[in-house]
Amino acid sequence: MSEGIHLTERAAAHVKNFLTKNGGGAGLRVAVKPTGCSGYQYVVQPADKIDAEDLVFVSRGVTVVTDEDSLRYLAGTELDFVREGLNAGFKFNNPNVQTTCGCGESFNIKDSAK
Repeated sequence: MSEGIHLTERAAAHVKNFLTKNGGGAGLRVAVKPTGCSGYQYVVQPADKIDAEDLVFVSRGVTVVTDEDSLRYLAGTELDFVREGLNAGFKFNNPNVQTTCGCGESFNIKDSAK
């Protein structure tokens, strides 16, 4: 696996379906922002456009867009889409994560990723 951001088949199918139902778009934007009790939180949203400074990966036919700062924390991450009971959402399998908070909404990164 390269150091980009990768989607599982389920995640790719979900993103393709979502983008099709919502008028397309350039792809899926994945980033991190400093917040929460553990340090960082994932941000996932449709990418309306790709900016010159964006980094772009294609995984299972889906364009994944991120920024250079976020990629430092996301390199090698696999993004899955899971259903657990009545809940459904993205699950990040991020090899850079050292700890997560009790509520599961934020995470901290291993020192080597900083």
